[in-house]
Amino acid sequence: MKVKYDARADALYIELKATTVTTKRLDEDIAIDYDAEGHIAGIEILSASEWDFGGRKQRKVQLENLRVG
Repeated sequence: MKVKYDARADALYIELKATTVTTKRLDEDIAIDYDAEGHIAGIEILSASEWDFGGRKQRKVQLENLRVG
């Protein structure tokens, strides 16, 4: 899994799987990428700095079950 943030574009991308994808936009700021089997391969969030993740006023990223190496 990779988490990428582009400050210039204010875009956050969570890549779960590196593969060819089909993208479905949920709204103007959220897109979901699906692999050939229909599994989620990535999530794109535009205007990321405007989102209040976790319902708190502080920005915090919590990674769970992360394997390193």
